[in-house]
Amino acid sequence: MENLTINISGMTCSHCVSGVTRALDALDGVEVRNVAVGSATVNYDPARTSPDNLEKAVEAAGYQVRPTQLGRAAPPATEVR
Repeated sequence: MENLTINISGMTCSHCVSGVTRALDALDGVEVRNVAVGSATVNYDPARTSPDNLEKAVEAAGYQVRPTQLGRAAPPATEVR
């Protein structure tokens, strides 16, 4: 099993958390570890699914996936002035 944290935009409430949880739970080979507003952490079997499939499930549920790096959140964007 591999671990992946997906950063998610557009989640604002517990209903959003439930929707993302259901979308990820529906995938074969996925164990949802934690879903909170803004992110989801899962274990997945790379022989049965892929990070692309996980991201597509989140997007199909109506949310946007933000970039991640090696299962960790991407560094915050810095504002240039």
